[in-house]
Amino acid sequence: MAAELHVELVAADRSVWSGKATLVIARTTSGDIGVMPGHQPLLGVLESGPVTIRTTDGGAVVAAVHGGFISFADDKLSLLAEVAELADEIDVQRAERALDRAKSDADAAAERRASVRLRAVTGVH
Repeated sequence: MAAELHVELVAADRSVWSGKATLVIARTTSGDIGVMPGHQPLLGVLESGPVTIRTTDGGAVVAAVHGGFISFADDKLSLLAEVAELADEIDVQRAERALDRAKSDADAAAERRASVRLRAVTGVH
């Protein structure tokens, strides 16, 4: 059996995704991090950015995550996000409108959120 880790992606209001994975890539305040089975224990602060989960069946789950924490120990990875949306839940046209609106309002935080949502959908990191 291949090495795997158990992943829980939880937002403040719901459980977003749970399952087995071989690799998780997330953005922290220290930079991007990749976590694989057997990784050293860690605790970090999540930055807004896409999270990519490589599932044990060879697929990928991508989510737009905005703030929160990441912790890993004993092959269990927890992503506790303030806000998280799976890429297939994101309405691209709505996110594009939000990005345009944020740019015209000079709202940097809203622009960052909309940009992360679009990057999660398009796979551009």
